[in-house]
Order: sequence, then C-alpha cells, then structure tokens
Amino acid sequence: MTQQALRLGTRRSKLAMAQSGQVADAVRRVTGRPVELVEITTYGDVSREALAQIGGTGVFVTALRDALVRGEVDFAVHSLKDLPTTQPEELALAAVPEREDPRDVIVARDALKLTDLPRGARIGTGSPRRMAQLNAYARSHGLDFETVAIRGNVDTRIRYVRDGELDAVVLAAAGMNRIGRSEEVTDFLSVDTVLPAPGQGALAIECTADNADLVAALGELDDPFTRVAVSAERSLLAALEAGCSAPVGALADLLADGQIVKEMRLRGVVGTTDGSRMVQLSTTGPVPETHDQALALGRELATEMLAQGAAGLMGERAQ
Repeated sequence: MTQQALRLGTRRSKLAMAQSGQVADAVRRVTGRPVELVEITTYGDVSREALAQIGGTGVFVTALRDALVRGEVDFAVHSLKDLPTTQPEELALAAVPEREDPRDVIVARDALKLTDLPRGARIGTGSPRRMAQLNAYARSHGLDFETVAIRGNVDTRIRYVRDGELDAVVLAAAGMNRIGRSEEVTDFLSVDTVLPAPGQGALAIECTADNADLVAALGELDDPFTRVAVSAERSLLAALEAGCSAPVGALADLLADGQIVKEMRLRGVVGTTDGSRMVQLSTTGPVPETHDQALALGRELATEMLAQGAAGLMGERAQ
C-alpha cells in the first residue's frame, strides 16, 4: 500500500519553489513518504506596492498559514526572514534547517565590486535595511552612490542591471545559491558593511501544532545552532517592535575555538534610510542552551539599542 503524499505549501516564485523542493527531498528522506508541492499565491506576490508600504510583516506568509489551518496542506516552507515574530498558537515551527549563507550580495555591471562602483552609481533594492546600511557605508567611506527602491523577483532585479537601468542590485546570497545563480554575484557584502535581515538565509518549516507525529518527523531537519541564532535575532526584532520591512539588521554567529563552539555574538543595527543616523551594537555571551535564553539575548541587546535612540530611527519608511 502506498503511503499518502504529504502536501507541502509553497509560494510560486522560482526561489520559493527551489527551496521548497530541497525541503521536500529532505522530508522524503526522513519520513519515507512522498511529498507533493502545492503552489499558493500570497498577497506579497500579487501586490505591486513597495514592501515598506504594505507593511511587510506576514505578506508572504498569511496565505500559507491559512492553508495549513484549513487543512489544505500538511506543512509549509517559508523564508524565515518573512515570518512575523509572533508565532500563532495553532501552528508549530517544527524545524529550522541549517542556514545558508546569510550575507547580502550585489550583482553589478561589468563585474564591479561595491567599492569599484563609479560616482553617482545607482543601486537597486526594495529593503530599507539595505538602503540604510549602504548609505551609511557610502558616507563613512567617501563613496557616492544612490539607492533606488525596486521590487520584483531575482530575474526582474538582475534585468535592471543587464538593461542598463541600474549599475547594481542587492540580493541575498542564500537565494542566489538556492536557484543556482551564485556565479552571477559580483561582490559578497561583508556583514561588517551590511548586517543581514534577522533570520536571513534560514528557512522555517511549519505545520499545525496538533499534528504531533508530523511535528516530530519534521523536527529531524532542525539545526539547533541555527535555531538559537535566528531566535536571538528575531527576539531583537520583536523587542524593537519592528516589522520585517523596518530598517533593522541582525546577525547571531557562533564563535569557535578550533572545533569547540564557545560563545555567541549578536549584532544589531537600526538606521535611517539615508544612512545619516545609525545605532549599531553587539553583545557576546555563552551559546544559549534554551529557546528562552536565546530570546533573552535578543531582548537585552534591543534594550541597549533603544536606550541609544533606536526607536526614533524606525519610524521612517522608504519613500
């Protein structure tokens, strides 16, 4: 008797389909069951508004979660950076697999690196976080470029460069790797230059909380280090009371001595989109052993950032 296929809810974009396909392969391995992809269109996919204008939070997630609750799919795969920081009680974040490269990258004309871009170069991004940090970097390094608000999938963004409308566009390294286009990257942006979005490069696998067998099976794909890192980053975001379209960057990384992981460092940044004012802080402590410890690390750093005026920098949205 053939086992019933597990239905995996995914967005329709090429990137979402690629990362969901990779998760489907892993779920087949751990469960021995067939997995079929169910394509779902989300509000964020059909709206042409800038993400900062439509609020950002949950626009790519809500339709997938609704399908889960209605029983139309068994589990769903999200880019973790798209998830609202509050987890609904009826859904379980069953697994956070090992994270891809969290960095941002640029795809520029003539294979240029960020520091090689000519004066007045136009760099496209839909992210207030990227704008804020790129503009701050330009100010502090005597560079002269303009950030231009754009939307669209990877193909659309890269086409702006190929067609000569923009000199460069900013994308996530993880996405370029997952769709097999990393050879088009012309520069990897150091996290010292641009801190990624909280949870960037990580995936979230969700199912209904009452499906204990599936929660346990999907849990086989969980990477504990990735989970504590993204939990700390998302806790920082939540404590700043910022949505996923706010100009907030965060990264938790593990500091190792040889093969032994000793500590976790959490870095956070908030800035105005023109890069004129930034609050950037970090904290280092023991690697959290529990979810609550990871959340506490994020809250502590957020408290310090708020004390330095971070809240006043987040009211701005990309115009």
